[in-house]
Amino acid sequence: MDQIIIPEYMEPIVVSYYQNNAKKLNNVVDKILLKLHFVDIDKNDFYSLANEVFMYTVRDYDKSQSFDGFLYSCLYKRFCTEMTSRKRDKRCTKVKVKEKNEKGEVIEKIVIIPDVSIYSPIGEDESSTIEDMIADETTIEKEVFDKNEEGYSKKMLLYLNRLSNLQKEVLRLNIAGYLPNEIREELHISEKQYADCYAAIHSYRNVSVLF
Repeated sequence: MDQIIIPEYMEPIVVSYYQNNAKKLNNVVDKILLKLHFVDIDKNDFYSLANEVFMYTVRDYDKSQSFDGFLYSCLYKRFCTEMTSRKRDKRCTKVKVKEKNEKGEVIEKIVIIPDVSIYSPIGEDESSTIEDMIADETTIEKEVFDKNEEGYSKKMLLYLNRLSNLQKEVLRLNIAGYLPNEIREELHISEKQYADCYAAIHSYRNVSVLF
């Protein structure tokens, strides 16, 4: 968290919320959780989250309304966002991917894949769905790996033309068996750049031309 300077006039308010083991702040948290009907949760998670929200609320408070009302509104919105995120993650598929850490050791990381209906259309004509894509065991990597450039179909060439030079290099190294860390090191790119390339390589917009 960024360092936040508490204005002098706010100090008594901060003290009132945090005295007696933050009793006043925790009471506000309890009221919001009750109002939102949040059950089967660990309240300590929300008490901790409230501490973070509280400090940013102090920073952003402009005296246009009561601090109590402003804090309540900020906590309410943040808790709603938190629960939405938790519910979304529960519906997502979690897969393990292997990657090298700074010591060169191969470790496993959990990657969350958003929940998408297999009947979702891909391509501009919406004639193909993700179900069609899953049914075809041919992956992008396998399709490129199994053929040289002269043997590519028009659809494959169209797909490759949609990729930038960097994205093609990421695809080439991925096919060659490089791990994500090794690809980033080889191409001197950041984790975000790699993630963007990987997303483009497998995006429905680009992949849809193959069907």
